[in-house]
Amino acid sequence: MTLLPGIPLWERELVARVPISMAPPLRRVNSYVLRGDEGITIIDPGPRTDETEAEWRAAWQELGIVPRDIRQIVLTHHHPDHYGLAGYLQEVTGADVSMSPRAYEETQLMWGEGSQMNEKLPELFRQHGMPESWYSQLPEHLDGFVAQVRPAPEVTFLREGEPVWMGGRAWLPIETAGHAPGHLSFYNAEQKLMFCGDAVLPQISPNVSYLPGSDPQPLQSFLDSLVKLSAYEVETAYPGHRNPFDYFGERIRLLLQHHEERLQRIEGMLRERPQTAFDVCVALFGTELGIHQMRFAMAETLAHLVELVRQERAAEQANAEAADDIIRFAPVK
Repeated sequence: MTLLPGIPLWERELVARVPISMAPPLRRVNSYVLRGDEGITIIDPGPRTDETEAEWRAAWQELGIVPRDIRQIVLTHHHPDHYGLAGYLQEVTGADVSMSPRAYEETQLMWGEGSQMNEKLPELFRQHGMPESWYSQLPEHLDGFVAQVRPAPEVTFLREGEPVWMGGRAWLPIETAGHAPGHLSFYNAEQKLMFCGDAVLPQISPNVSYLPGSDPQPLQSFLDSLVKLSAYEVETAYPGHRNPFDYFGERIRLLLQHHEERLQRIEGMLRERPQTAFDVCVALFGTELGIHQMRFAMAETLAHLVELVRQERAAEQANAEAADDIIRFAPVK
């Protein structure tokens, strides 16, 4: 395992970037290690697998870190590729684990005692036209993430506007949503640096998913969050995936443009005929996908359709002639 180029010369660099393995298509999540007088901080340790545990042991050796030096693990959001190892590393190091209260609520929605996501998500997708051959795969698929997030950490809460010290510097938590409710980015005004997690990614559009029991308007939340983040002057952004980048404001502009173009495309499709979310999903993303990618594609399609309904550019349509309870969408005339 090799750390990425240019890092880490601690006397010159603020941060070490440690690439941690995850499932395709992304294959790597960026974990960040910061060293300061307050001790070592890890941001987003990655999913838990035998491979990622070994990658962290190798990283600590290369960085000259012993586990007891790690004082805090800071999480941008609750997704397994960012949150998953937090509990295990807490057991190994004794470090505090911190996230936003809203992100913690999402961990309970997904994996907490009494979670019904394995039942509710397949039913949601069925109601929106997904065939059984697809939605029947979801329970096993979702169960596959449980091992990546166990054990669950004991968490303390970070709140927007209350600075957190990492790497000997104060970082301002900025709470956004859309990609993940309660997502925190961390901004250092002195150096104009931003740990942006998955709120803004340099080459791909962050997934925006409509999920039962979560944010009822995720695309609206995401677009509002991009506008919020655009107010910060950023010279270097450290994302959750791919390389750090220096075009933060321009990337936000392109993401806003991308989603408006997608809304327009879907609106045009609905003018042809009433369609289910699965119809729209297949038209946008095709069917040459595994269940992991199909879940993201379907949930993102629903997020866009819900936003069109919110903007009164589309409406759910009851079909009196249909012998099913499938939901279809049509344009507002």
